[in-house]
Amino acid sequence: MSDFSENLFTLRKSHHFSAELVAVKCNISYSSYRRYETGQREPGLSVLCAFAKFYNVTLDQLAGLEPLPL
Repeated sequence: MSDFSENLFTLRKSHHFSAELVAVKCNISYSSYRRYETGQREPGLSVLCAFAKFYNVTLDQLAGLEPLPL
């Protein structure tokens, strides 16, 4: 699992959100979200930005270049 997928999972769990909720709020399919979280796929820039905005983190934090603000 990559730093990104681990961080995506950690953020979702720390906020007590379901994967379905995050997918809807970020305007992506549930199956795409699950693939991002499990490391099977990597999102494009627009989806990365949607995740960062939704969780109020920077792209560097989401990618694992800086620590998450938990």
